[in-house]
Amino acid sequence: MTVILPQGYHNQHVLEAHRIFCMTRDDAFKQDIRPLRIGILNIMPNLENYEFNLLYALGRTILQIDPIWIKLESHSYGSSNPNHLDLHYTTFKEAINEKHLDGLIVTGAPVGKIPFEEVHYWDEIESIFSYAQEYVPNTLGICWGGVAISHYLGLKRTFYETKHFGVYPGKNLNRKHPITGDCDDLFFCPQSRFSKIDDRELEQWEKDGKIQLLAYGQESGYFIYATPNDRFIMHLGHPEYNSGRILDEADRDKRLQLDYVKAPVNFDLENPINTWRSHRNEFFTAWVKHVYLKTQY
Repeated sequence: MTVILPQGYHNQHVLEAHRIFCMTRDDAFKQDIRPLRIGILNIMPNLENYEFNLLYALGRTILQIDPIWIKLESHSYGSSNPNHLDLHYTTFKEAINEKHLDGLIVTGAPVGKIPFEEVHYWDEIESIFSYAQEYVPNTLGICWGGVAISHYLGLKRTFYETKHFGVYPGKNLNRKHPITGDCDDLFFCPQSRFSKIDDRELEQWEKDGKIQLLAYGQESGYFIYATPNDRFIMHLGHPEYNSGRILDEADRDKRLQLDYVKAPVNFDLENPINTWRSHRNEFFTAWVKHVYLKTQY
């Protein structure tokens, strides 16, 4: 219900127009409520425009959320405003040196089919995962972030022939899990990725007790799963996306004229309709509650 923002944050009026209550850190301190300190490792292009998608999703919960925007030291954010980065972002080392993180979100990244070891910031990502596995109650990987966690854990990545892009149906596989328990039995979710994890390997990992499979789509495969201790949650979709983000991405892909990228499936570019809002709201509300409970015990 409340997100804590710096004075003059550029998207505050947009969040408030969407019924997200915003306050400064000084005002939050006066309420004498400890907010959840959520680190957000943002690797998305035009990251300052993407922030709204996560702030809106997180801001619908009943707890105070203090988002800690994190940038990679080994990456140059060429498509983003350098002044915005300097003003609002910190490194992971600085973030954890200041105070512990209650939770961590790792976003998608525009790296296509580049092997992990050839991604110039992979060593830094790996060190962050290693720290999070030991000290952060829960880490949520979205899209490439979820695939990257999967690779870190030892799962092998494969690829679609063309970009898996659009809004796809999914089935809730575990009504008892704290994250997916109250999600609809069937729901829609945006997908925008080249990578996937082979269904048979994930099924074998579940049989071996190394993973919990939480959601499956006929076209998307298993796209939500978690480690048995729920330390890592992988969501290979983009539940946080709004319609505008899909439109922007489709426009960018069209301008690049790539043969292996098609128009988004199940999404009308002329009449964009959001069919996944309920999934987004329930998923992030459940995730924040899960993080909160993890910090209490």
